[in-house]
Amino acid sequence: MGGTKTRPYGSTTKTRTMVLAGLGVVKVATAEQIRQLMCPGTADAQTVRNGAKDLVVEGLVVSLGSATRINAKGNRVSEKLWNLTPAGLAAASVVLDREVKEMGGTAKASVASGAPHARKVTDTITAFLQTVPEPTSPVVRKKLPAPSRPDPVLEGGPRPPGIGTLPGWETEVVLPVTGTFTTPGRGSPRADAVLTAPQAGLPVLFVEVDNGTEDRPTVAGKLVKYRRFFRRTVKDTDGRDVPLWRTLYDDSGRGGYPPLALVFTAKVGREAMMNRIKAVRDLSQECWKGHWHGGSLYGTGTTGGTKDGYRDYTGTIPVIVTTLARLQEHGPHGVIWWRYGHSHLESLEVALDNPDDYRAFHAREEQRRLTSRAEQERGQREREETKRRRKASAWACPTCGRDVYPSDTWQSVPPGSDCTVCTSVKEGKRQEAEERAAEAAQTKAEAEAWRKKNGLFGFLR
Repeated sequence: MGGTKTRPYGSTTKTRTMVLAGLGVVKVATAEQIRQLMCPGTADAQTVRNGAKDLVVEGLVVSLGSATRINAKGNRVSEKLWNLTPAGLAAASVVLDREVKEMGGTAKASVASGAPHARKVTDTITAFLQTVPEPTSPVVRKKLPAPSRPDPVLEGGPRPPGIGTLPGWETEVVLPVTGTFTTPGRGSPRADAVLTAPQAGLPVLFVEVDNGTEDRPTVAGKLVKYRRFFRRTVKDTDGRDVPLWRTLYDDSGRGGYPPLALVFTAKVGREAMMNRIKAVRDLSQECWKGHWHGGSLYGTGTTGGTKDGYRDYTGTIPVIVTTLARLQEHGPHGVIWWRYGHSHLESLEVALDNPDDYRAFHAREEQRRLTSRAEQERGQREREETKRRRKASAWACPTCGRDVYPSDTWQSVPPGSDCTVCTSVKEGKRQEAEERAAEAAQTKAEAEAWRKKNGLFGFLR
């Protein structure tokens, strides 16, 4: 497609805008990376390349180095690295609707070495976004008929759902533990990338990309720096201490500090990768491991019951880890995240949750309270029903008229019987009569025996 004096490479305004927006966020990338990030539906990277070249003519983009990669055929190819000039950074701020002071630097210094880390950060953001390819039709050139072919097939088939939008991303974000954002104090971390996606229930997510070039204690040490930043407080308008990070980002409501995603990009074996991930976990436990608080003992007895409690995540960082390969294949919503402290891979939403915190414990306590109350009410109903049935089976005592129940004593009572009081009185009278009769019989027997013994004078006894 022919160009003009101002656009010698014939790029469209849309293409140039995409290049500015992409580089405004990731700072440095190849044409192929910008294509994957911004317009994966295009046939190849030449469209992006032409846009970058036209922006070079305008003094907004520059290429000061190159990078190599292995293409789909297994061949090593060299590609130019593109980054913005200061004027391009200002132009990108307009496209992204940001203040120039919020745009960061141009990353010019990293280009000379091929920007290996910056390129992995770009790949990571691309994997998070999972930009949906928009199929493009071939350009109809002058004096040539439109090629006859079926609708183009999107590269790689359907992509998994992504998260966030390009303007929601920032790279190389300064997090001052002391000092200011423009002049941070020593030891202040610089986040590889920060995502704000409140529409997806993710007010903020910090992202660190690990290429495997730093030793494990250094990677774990980044978490310590993050925690120092999260602990920093400033005075609000009322003179109260508030966390500095809360003045920049919203709280998720999950407790603890904002989440941090570690994306491991090195192409190593499974065992080597797991060893590195676990080593970082073990070296940074103080940053992410909550504190256990014992709660109630419930169940049968104090020895046979179950001990329950909750974990307090106040002052801790939810750390979730994955690999770039998994992120690219399954997207950020896939079951690819291992939350430090959890036992298996989970989706992003599940990994960021705290199923063992006070909320869950409170819910269990409430459920136990409701269960106990239901059991008490059930027992009360059973007792009332038993009382009703017992009363319905009662009859009037034939002697005194008092209600008599079938189980009025420790043994069953035949229907129509006297009550226990009358029965006891009658039994007492019967026993007294028997005793009197026995005494009379005994007296009579003794008198008869005396008479027989003493003959005629026996009656004198």
